Amino acid sequence: MAQVTIDRAAGSASEQLRDFIALLKPRVMSLVVFTGLAGLLVAPGDIHPFLAAVAVLCIAVAAGGAGAINMWYDRDIDAIMARTRKRPLVQGRVDPSEALAFGVVLTIFSVMLMGIALNWLAAGLLALATLFYVFVYTVWLKRRTPQNIVIGGAAGSFPPMIGWVAATGSISLDAILLFALIFFWTPPHFWALALYRNSDYERAGVPMLPVVAGEGATKRQIMLYSLLLLPLAVAPTLAGTVGVVYGAVALLLGLIFLAGAFAVYRAPSGQATDRAAKRLFAFSILYLFLLFALLIIDRQPGLLAGMGWG
Repeated sequence: MAQVTIDRAAGSASEQLRDFIALLKPRVMSLVVFTGLAGLLVAPGDIHPFLAAVAVLCIAVAAGGAGAINMWYDRDIDAIMARTRKRPLVQGRVDPSEALAFGVVLTIFSVMLMGIALNWLAAGLLALATLFYVFVYTVWLKRRTPQNIVIGGAAGSFPPMIGWVAATGSISLDAILLFALIFFWTPPHFWALALYRNSDYERAGVPMLPVVAGEGATKRQIMLYSLLLLPLAVAPTLAGTVGVVYGAVALLLGLIFLAGAFAVYRAPSGQATDRAAKRLFAFSILYLFLLFALLIIDRQPGLLAGMGWG
């Protein structure tokens, strides 16, 4: 009997740990962490590996804290949407007050550690990104305007700039270009998702662009932002931040992205649009990952040799 009790307690603790990890939105966090790491590695100068690790940790923890607060605030609409109804707060596996406290503590800890270990400008940007995501996007914009993703997307655009400032202590044009790249990537990425999850957002009363303006307007906006994204992806080469190899591959990837956006634009309503939107959404994630991987490889070619690829 004692062994059964111990096993149940261990199982319960393991399940609770998984639930709190889920509050961090690990899939979203992984892209945030990677772009933050890219900003840090692309930045000029040298930073001690330990301090670099601390900076990346702070970005990850802050992103997780913001995710937990977002889940706490959105638990009512998460219960309505098929995509989110199995989240821990919706299922009652985590107490809302514990989730909120968890998010707040993580946020404060990450900002303070960034300031003490790296510099206070990077810490300020980290705090700004988190507060923007929580108060501007989650609380203010998400339930009020179809431009929620456009304006709110600024929060997810900060990580490479934060990484850059953590390494250099200053903001430069290069860092702003990395910010702009993610900022203009975000709308077509999320609107592709919103197109094939339209009924989810409609049931929850979230005014995503397809719900408010319709499918046609959303497709046109996806095309517009994809066109604007194309030169921005190549801009780091034009600014001299990275070399021509990055620029050539970025141009190719941008044309593929644009072709995907055009496929969504031309697709008939219904399942054809859903399929095209799903393909664009999936490629958009790969696209951003590849761009920032290329930035790292261009500025840190020694990493390939260190991994046995060179």
